[in-house]
Amino acid sequence: MAKTRSQQMVDRLQELQASSSDIQASAVVSVDGLTIASALPQGVEEDRVSAMSAAMLSLGERIASELGRGTLDQVYIKGEEGYVMLMSIGEDAVLTTLSRAKAKLGLIFLDMRRATDDLSELM
Repeated sequence: MAKTRSQQMVDRLQELQASSSDIQASAVVSVDGLTIASALPQGVEEDRVSAMSAAMLSLGERIASELGRGTLDQVYIKGEEGYVMLMSIGEDAVLTTLSRAKAKLGLIFLDMRRATDDLSELM
């Protein structure tokens, strides 16, 4: 039986997490804050991740535009316990990942870029 696009996206998110032990969770979120696909651990509220990702993306786009930095590519937030990273998937969605504090960001951004390329084809 063929997998749905949503299941293919979840599979790709799980692949992303398997590629790096530093990535703890991931989700594809629409620009209006709806979860399209997710691979979030128990205890992480999907709706909250989606809404905050959309808000952060919107604010990041506005800042980049108004300060003459061009089109937004990525946003990341560093906290004591780790990072929240967002990367655009075309114009309609964003890939959000949660990672450990000691994460190798260059590798994560590379893995995220590869994932966004694959996910954009599934959108």
